[in-house]
Amino acid sequence: MRIAIDAMGGDNAPRTTVEGALLAAREWSDVQIILVGDEAQIAAFMPTGSVPTNVTVHHASDVIAADDEPVRAVRRKKDASMVVAGRLIREGAADAMISAGNTGALMTTGLLIVGRIDGIERPALAPMLPTMDDSGVLALDLGAYMDASPHNLLQYAVMGSIYRNKVHGLQKPRVGLLNVGTEAMKGNELTKQAYPLLEQAPIHFIGNVEARDVLQGACDVLVCDGFVGNILLKSMEGTAGTIFSVLKTEFTRSFFSKLAAAVLKPGLVAFKKKMDYNEHGAAPLLGIEGLVLKSHGSSDANAIKNAVRQARIALASRLVEAISTETGRKRDGKE
Repeated sequence: MRIAIDAMGGDNAPRTTVEGALLAAREWSDVQIILVGDEAQIAAFMPTGSVPTNVTVHHASDVIAADDEPVRAVRRKKDASMVVAGRLIREGAADAMISAGNTGALMTTGLLIVGRIDGIERPALAPMLPTMDDSGVLALDLGAYMDASPHNLLQYAVMGSIYRNKVHGLQKPRVGLLNVGTEAMKGNELTKQAYPLLEQAPIHFIGNVEARDVLQGACDVLVCDGFVGNILLKSMEGTAGTIFSVLKTEFTRSFFSKLAAAVLKPGLVAFKKKMDYNEHGAAPLLGIEGLVLKSHGSSDANAIKNAVRQARIALASRLVEAISTETGRKRDGKE
């Protein structure tokens, strides 16, 4: 399993990407990790004499910055670490890539460099959201495309169901449609038109799901357009951040509140870990002809390691091939 990591992508790169890659390489000897980026900068964080044999460096002289315009950057910066990593997949030198860099540029790299699965109209960004039962929910699309058609939502549902089956082992993943009510005819024109398509699809569709029920584990796959999905994601991140900030203020207000905090600390730490994106690793870009994973921009070494874990499972379960086969079957009219 050859996994290319964009060593220069992310807020703390290349230190965290290199550290995470080394952690993963030591954990899984069946993975060949290719660190793509500036050799000199990467070498500064490689321990002398103790680099695992399953880690190599592929030099790339340029970097796509967080504020670069995605399409222009991918087309002009042909030796950027992200673009080179995508090219390694296209040329068959890597089976997957991971990047914590510019999300729009990674989307563009997936489309223009790696290529789209035949039959998939629009790829989807599909992160795992935490749930109170610890099962998590795969939500897509959460920002790859702001608009979507009913048929796009149908493809998201099928790809999400395949992902949860192949990567997480769920036999009949429950697929829900994000909406303002649970009744079948609730919502805007997009959700009203998508609902009957999802009912007829070869998935376990459970109907509409309201945003307030997402964290309760109402479904295993949550389908929505990128505009609504990204608002949902940012709202959850902002709410979680605010809650922890308020708790910190309140628990340090007085001597007695500090005592209470000491008693509650184990539970609070467990709750914070449940809500931490670093524990979930990365979000797959589903619909691309190759495995592409997007890590959070501020990912630490543990998050990069978990992204490698995700990639390893997805490659072993032949996720991309399964999505390609399913969409090809529908395109040929066999289902």
